[in-house]
Amino acid sequence: MDKKELFDRLEELEWEDFEVKEAKSSIPKNSFETVSAFSNTNGGWLVFGVKHHNSGFDIVGVVDAEKIEQDFTTALRGDKFNQKIRVRSVKYDFDGKIVLAFYIPASGQKPVYFNSRKNTFIRTGSGDQRATDAEIDAMYRDSSFGLKDKELTDFTIDDLDDRTISDYRTYLENVNPEHRYNKLSTEQLLEKLQVIVDGKVTIGGLLVFGNEDNINRMLTDFRIDYLEIMGTSYSNAPTRYNYRLSEEENLFRFYFSIFERLMKKIDLPFTLRTDGFATDSQPQLIAIREALVNLLMHSDYFSPMKPRIRVFLDRIEFLNPGSLPKDIESIIKEDFTMPRNPIIAKIFRVIKLSENAGSGFDKMFSGWKSYYEIEPEVSSDIDHYKITFPLEKDTIPEKMPEKTREKTREKTREKTREKTREKILDIILQNPHVTTAELAELTGITNKGIEWHIKKLKDEGLLKRVGADRGGHWEVTEK
Repeated sequence: MDKKELFDRLEELEWEDFEVKEAKSSIPKNSFETVSAFSNTNGGWLVFGVKHHNSGFDIVGVVDAEKIEQDFTTALRGDKFNQKIRVRSVKYDFDGKIVLAFYIPASGQKPVYFNSRKNTFIRTGSGDQRATDAEIDAMYRDSSFGLKDKELTDFTIDDLDDRTISDYRTYLENVNPEHRYNKLSTEQLLEKLQVIVDGKVTIGGLLVFGNEDNINRMLTDFRIDYLEIMGTSYSNAPTRYNYRLSEEENLFRFYFSIFERLMKKIDLPFTLRTDGFATDSQPQLIAIREALVNLLMHSDYFSPMKPRIRVFLDRIEFLNPGSLPKDIESIIKEDFTMPRNPIIAKIFRVIKLSENAGSGFDKMFSGWKSYYEIEPEVSSDIDHYKITFPLEKDTIPEKMPEKTREKTREKTREKTREKTREKILDIILQNPHVTTAELAELTGITNKGIEWHIKKLKDEGLLKRVGADRGGHWEVTEK
């Protein structure tokens, strides 16, 4: 980060990966909160020697920069944190005022906290927030990414669902009759798929081939939530939902039940092949299939949050419990693949229901855009990520210059944001005690999105909080 980029960052309004501290003569105590937050999210720059206020910033510099830098980096490498944190340091001289910048990388082993577990922080918007117990537990599960579904259960092959195994074999014979697995016995096949290891059923194998009772002995309330809502949000739908998928035996059953419903929700001007696959002329169907399998093989099934698919009139949302292994830009650029549940991934890939190479995100994005002329949106948080597929085509003419097209898109996005803020205010007027989580549920956007809109409403003087976060209420100051 050079001086110009530093100034550019200071002029931004929102700093998800950038934080300044005055730190004129000592290390501010809340610096360690920011270190924890950056380590537990996507990394970021922590800058000492800059004072931030409502109207902007002042470069005040630090006294004895060498000592502050040494004390700070020593604390990060010492026993204060549960993980050793190695930072990159940059020093700036602004007319004799020394500014120190430290890049805090995202940690591969989370959670990262100082002194005790309760001092675990995450980054939301431009602030640091103490992580909840559920979020900390999710970080611990993420630290064993790609290993959980390989763990052995106490179940054996006799505890699996015979009908599901038979249907899987039939499907494999139909879609890939030359596959060498077709010649194996049932037990040999399950061993090759790592459903059975040393005579025991793996967690991944149980989720795909187990029966409902046995799965529920391992996981309470096992399900994939699939809802169809006759509106663009819960608040403007006549009922909470007009269809909800009933419970299924296992992930194999859930896949086909859900895919059959999704096929009816997207435009399919072409005919399916007899084996049920989309042809190259149906990239939108390939995209939605990849999203469904992505949910099944990337979800954290031990999270209290459930995998969820919501079909609104204007979009389809896939909510995956558990964070992504990398940011979405890196996953697409590198064609990175690292499923949370590699056994589940292999089971679906053998029957050609998912990409054998790569993450599948490229087919989701390119496939959807090639038909609907707009890319899906990915949003994420510490314990989940969501992929949204718009069901309305981009109506901006292709012949329009790209800059003009982007300006038109931005105007459209701003109108959508204004409608969302109006909806938030309407909900608050009806229920001043509504929580941000409830607002997210009612509007169909993420908690981060709600926080962003609430901040905008506060900045515009349309909304204020009366009382504490708990026990207080919202007040619409102008409508």
